[in-house]
Amino acid sequence: MTQIPEAIALEIAALANGDRARKGLAYDRLLAATAEKVDWGAEAWPALLPFLTDADNHARSIAGQMLSRLAVSVPIGVLLGDFEKIIAVTRDEKFVTARHVLQSSWRIGLAGPKARALLIDTYNKRFAAAAAEKNGSLVRFDIIVAIRHLRAATDDAGLDAVAEGLIATETDLKYRKKFAAALKGG
Repeated sequence: MTQIPEAIALEIAALANGDRARKGLAYDRLLAATAEKVDWGAEAWPALLPFLTDADNHARSIAGQMLSRLAVSVPIGVLLGDFEKIIAVTRDEKFVTARHVLQSSWRIGLAGPKARALLIDTYNKRFAAAAAEKNGSLVRFDIIVAIRHLRAATDDAGLDAVAEGLIATETDLKYRKKFAAALKGG
């Protein structure tokens, strides 16, 4: 069992600090530390998990993004057991928090076929439900971009068909064009 490096433990602890600047610094450092798979992910996971429901939306956002990034660094059972907790933050009361976690959630799909299938199923359902939401077109746009990122990272050609299928359900031609451009990277 690998321990969390002390510097990382300090950054996670900083999420409980009320100082927004300190949280921002912690975010930057955690972002850099989780750019690749890490051997301390399983130990950091339970330390980050409680922040998903923190009173501070900034802490919720950082936790959701970091857990998405750590998905490749934990046993699949741990990820699948907590998947819904992470995805719940993509519907956060603060839209900016929800959006940041949604935009990072594609990294969950890097954890393997089971995680990818669950994530794509979630994206399919969320894309359909978002049509009736206040900021639904932004949510749908972020889902298409997330699928594009996942496709680029995995070379899973089937993801193109998933995204194209979602785009085809858009009834507004303006948004259909916007989503198609997002899929292509534009």
